[in-house]
Amino acid sequence: MDNRLSLRISKLLLILTICLPLSGATVHSQTATTPARALEPGPKPQDVSPEWKQLVGIYGRGKESSAIILERNQKLFWVADGQESAIFPDSKNKNEFLLSDHREFRLETDPSGIVRQITLSGGRVHLPRSDGGSDSAHFLHVTLAKSIEELRTEALQPLPPEEPGPFRKPELVELKALDPSIHLDIRYAQSNNFLSTPVYSEARAFMQRPAAEALVRALHKLQPLGYGLLIHDAYRPWYVTKMFWDATPPADHIFVADPQKGSKHNRGCAVDLTLYNLATGQPVEMPGLYDEMSPRSFPNFPGGTSLQRWQRDLLRRVMESERFTVNENEWWHFDYKDWKRYAILNVPFEKLGQG
Repeated sequence: MDNRLSLRISKLLLILTICLPLSGATVHSQTATTPARALEPGPKPQDVSPEWKQLVGIYGRGKESSAIILERNQKLFWVADGQESAIFPDSKNKNEFLLSDHREFRLETDPSGIVRQITLSGGRVHLPRSDGGSDSAHFLHVTLAKSIEELRTEALQPLPPEEPGPFRKPELVELKALDPSIHLDIRYAQSNNFLSTPVYSEARAFMQRPAAEALVRALHKLQPLGYGLLIHDAYRPWYVTKMFWDATPPADHIFVADPQKGSKHNRGCAVDLTLYNLATGQPVEMPGLYDEMSPRSFPNFPGGTSLQRWQRDLLRRVMESERFTVNENEWWHFDYKDWKRYAILNVPFEKLGQG
């Protein structure tokens, strides 16, 4: 968590200084009857080599030295201080590159082959990687001051905040029961999350029925294009939101929902999700990974590869066609249009019925 201030600085820097043409960044509202092909954000780009995928990312920390490397139209580019330079691989050394402004840089990798630093200008400037690459083990994690059991016990004692209402009667439905082709990868039922420990006792996903049915319609628009939906999180009991808040240092509360206000997840009207390939059953690649907490998480982040951005924008366009809205900081988080009409809920998964 110590480095999140640097990530916030990087976020501001990227917003203020990087201006690039974005693949499908301007998303127009579509009707529920829009044909699937009309929702594609332009022609589907070709994929690039694994070596290039390892290279694209964010490098450097602070306003003085920060840059991103991205791929566009089968070419690599270096972007810093609002300026863009083409990148040319060295024909003799795969870890050395030349910029169109005549500077050179060299890659430095860890034992697993992930690029961790760029050395620029003859060794005088070192730019450490400030995103997690493709390895979630390098993402930032909260160091728990208390055990997860203590946090859960304390979070279960208070009641959620009272709200004036009136609200619709809740009708949480299990997503897999509506359509078995929805896949689940519930991260808070596993250890690969920012707390590094399971929080949910069961790997299940629920939403209010109108939101869940809209999600299924989005799924059916994606299937003719070769994609399905992979769910990371949906309804989240209020006490879990309080656990996240209590576990996170105050300086980093911008990354978690305030339990005194509640979360759209608590109302059963938010979903964290990505795409999976119907042919392989595997998740597709996006410019950043789920819950990364870096500028790569922004839905308009200009980096990554052309195909990664295309797939991220396809997900957004299809979800928005069913009246979901993407979170401004998280490409994977979508809120259903009627979230204000539902109250904050605090029902554990164990007490929700099957089906």
